[in-house]
Amino acid sequence: MSPLHFSFYSAFTFSSLGLAFHRTHLISALLCLESMMLSMFIPLSAWSVENQNSSFALVPILMLTFSACEASTGLAMLVASTRTHGSDHLHNLNLLQC
Repeated sequence: MSPLHFSFYSAFTFSSLGLAFHRTHLISALLCLESMMLSMFIPLSAWSVENQNSSFALVPILMLTFSACEASTGLAMLVASTRTHGSDHLHNLNLLQC
């Protein structure tokens, strides 16, 4: 395994561990999700450049589009939960009370 592949795998692993263990604020969970998407986007775009195949050139752009949609939805949820509950702590959010 090359050091470049190791750095991408470790970035994704650390992001998923951060999502699993640091679940106090919604903004930290959103940042971990964005870093997971970024750690998947960079190798995917490098892979399509290395293969020089034009059919795979659109895949990183499509993934970046879904990542932007995910970020906007997450920020909208953050604003809505902060307005209704007063903070972005995840322990204040309870789906059974809705």
